[in-house]
Amino acid sequence: MRVLIAVDMEGVSGVVHWDQVDPKHTEYARFREIMTDEANAAIDGAMDGGAASIVVTDGHDNGRNILIEKLHPPARLIGGAPAPLSMVEGVQEVDVVFFIGYHARAGTPGAVLCHTWSDEVRRVTLNGREVGEIGLNGAVCGSVGVPIVLVSGDQAATSEACELFGEIETVVVKRAISRMAAECFPIEENHRAIRMAAARAVHRHAKPFVTEPPITLRVELLRPDHVDRALCLPGIQRISGTEIEWIGNDMPSIYNAFQAIVALGA
Repeated sequence: MRVLIAVDMEGVSGVVHWDQVDPKHTEYARFREIMTDEANAAIDGAMDGGAASIVVTDGHDNGRNILIEKLHPPARLIGGAPAPLSMVEGVQEVDVVFFIGYHARAGTPGAVLCHTWSDEVRRVTLNGREVGEIGLNGAVCGSVGVPIVLVSGDQAATSEACELFGEIETVVVKRAISRMAAECFPIEENHRAIRMAAARAVHRHAKPFVTEPPITLRVELLRPDHVDRALCLPGIQRISGTEIEWIGNDMPSIYNAFQAIVALGA
């Protein structure tokens, strides 16, 4: 079994504020270590479960967060940005995917640092179904027939994942109280839970999260001027003052269009 471990940062142990995931802030160094350690717990669990190969994709910010010198072998690291499939680059060559350190979509109540890519994004739908980064990345994986079998983060993130993907392995590493407050569980306990869940997840049978084409992407941005700028993207249609639509025939194209919308709008 070939495993991709896609790692974000807002959902890892202890994170409750943007400063902790911002490379310009002094707290960031601590939390990139914690991010690396949670990736390692997933690597160790995948190996316990008999994984044949493991790739870790660093999906936070510029993709330069995980400390490769501390990453457990035999995992290989995909870092840097941009990459064609961004947060799930490498999914083309694996059988299952783990999402480690993920967060809930924009607008979710009681969810630590909930957002979808950028605070300029208020809402995203695929064929009318609301998604965040969990759903967008899961749909890209599903488009190549690869299921998500493990998600870790706060309780809102894991609940969102189960609504989309069905019965999968989940690990709650903190209980969100508000967007910037949480009951944070002991890190070593979280590592053990991730490792055990990862070992089980390697053998879990799950269906890929498939979005049937044609795919209608709708994005609601924060302000009308964000949409004004995003209209530079060919094929975009304005639906309202703050909402735009783009239709494509495959998820990688939709994913790239979404990233372009966010980049242009911001």
